[in-house]
Amino acid sequence: MTPQSSFAVVAPIATGRESDLRACLASMNHRPGVVDPENAVVPFGRFERLHFARFVILDDRTVGDIAAHGVTPPRDPPSLAFVGDCDGPAPDFLRELVRGAGPGLERIFSHCEGFSGRGDLLGWMTAHERPAATHYVNWVGRTVRQIREEHALRQALETYLDAHARTLGSRAPAQVCDDLRAFVARERQAGRLTLTAAEPTPLGWRLRQLVHLIGVPLVLLLAAPLLLLYLPVFLVLLRRRERSDPVIAPRPDPEHAKQLADLEDHDVTNQFSAMGTLKPGWFRRTTLTFVLWIVSYTTRHIYTHGFLARVGTIHFARWTFLDDKHRLLFASNYDGSLESYMDDFINKVAFGLNVVFTNGVGYPRTRWLLLDGAKDEQKFKYFIRRHELPTEVWYNATPGLTAVEKERNSRIRSGLEQPAMTDAEAREWLRLL
Repeated sequence: MTPQSSFAVVAPIATGRESDLRACLASMNHRPGVVDPENAVVPFGRFERLHFARFVILDDRTVGDIAAHGVTPPRDPPSLAFVGDCDGPAPDFLRELVRGAGPGLERIFSHCEGFSGRGDLLGWMTAHERPAATHYVNWVGRTVRQIREEHALRQALETYLDAHARTLGSRAPAQVCDDLRAFVARERQAGRLTLTAAEPTPLGWRLRQLVHLIGVPLVLLLAAPLLLLYLPVFLVLLRRRERSDPVIAPRPDPEHAKQLADLEDHDVTNQFSAMGTLKPGWFRRTTLTFVLWIVSYTTRHIYTHGFLARVGTIHFARWTFLDDKHRLLFASNYDGSLESYMDDFINKVAFGLNVVFTNGVGYPRTRWLLLDGAKDEQKFKYFIRRHELPTEVWYNATPGLTAVEKERNSRIRSGLEQPAMTDAEAREWLRLL
């Protein structure tokens, strides 16, 4: 099994270079919201291990909201974020990316502060990489190659079934499966189909996962007496802030909303990039750090096969702290419209939204960290849309395939590779086609 990883390279944009950078990024698209996979700057389509990638300019339109807390808004320059999800270790992929698209990356990062273009590109990117506070993978171990091969397999099987419907219709389900196995064997022998075997799971990754699996509960167990002592203090501080923190959720600017909408719904899968400022003070920073540490445990060991809690439409998601944990960047790749995406979370895991985003400036008021908040649907949706950023460039290696379809295609392959099936098992499997 090949595990997945992510990367996020973030750097401030040099003064006076933002408009040139936007023009450079725009040249990578066929039109807004639709990337050219073979664009001349960074031809994403040539990198077989890359699932998703995006370039997004981090220009927080809501930065002034923190004035409601009595804090002077910072005047930081906009930054450029290059975020992606890949098969295998991110450092290995970035090395491959620099070898294959170095000049284009240099052209992009030349618009950033401190990039001379005469040094070590990989070293510069590594120095500007920001670790993930939490990273979610819909199905750990499912590679880009596997997704593509299994999609081609399903298409071939459906074509064969349509062409031989009359003959196969009179056969028992188990016989149909045998016939399909024989067909796939012939196609593979002829080189028209490829089904690559999974690579061995890296030993180092297994060991790190095991240490993390055991280590986090052990740390919590050892810290339990202190956590119990702190709990009453935490609850008092929490409720005091929940009652007094200002809610800032006006209707989003129509022009901003239109700009975002123009980048969406060009495919069954969409991108989402959002950035916000944490509420001031140590309390909110430490609370969110702890919450994301716990969430990261669940995404590494529990939510690894198709669902984040009860939500099954997310392919990848990443939470990244910025500016010494004063801001948070959230990037995800999901199926359906943004409206359905938000409704999915509100209806199924509103508490999960609350424990994370209530620590951000302006979030709808929560109770005891878990309650209310996102349940105030209109304010929540306004909050989300105001903090969303236009994603300048977004690449999806497998367009047209939802997370559900990817899982379905894997089940088709798994059934095909079984040596034999009963008629009942075969009938169930054939329903997938």
